[in-house]
Amino acid sequence: MSKGYWVARVTVTNEGGYPDYLKAGAPVYEKYGAKFIVRGGRCESLEGLNRERNVIVEFKDYETALAAYNSPEYQAAKAVRNSNADSDVLVVEGI
Repeated sequence: MSKGYWVARVTVTNEGGYPDYLKAGAPVYEKYGAKFIVRGGRCESLEGLNRERNVIVEFKDYETALAAYNSPEYQAAKAVRNSNADSDVLVVEGI
């Protein structure tokens, strides 16, 4: 079965408020069995546009990744994120 991934690229616009998003998202990650593969860290853009923070989150499958993102709990967390950051988020099926 293929894994599902969130691939997020984030520019934090309010450092003071961003931890509120991390806190709001934590129960979603636990509920849906998320595993962080990449969470920030050093990055060098070699081609195309980039953001300062890159995150890859693994889920057991694509459907679970979509369900987690679309859950009411994550949508509430997303509203907090959107108040404190600009983001691009993809859900991708992997191997």
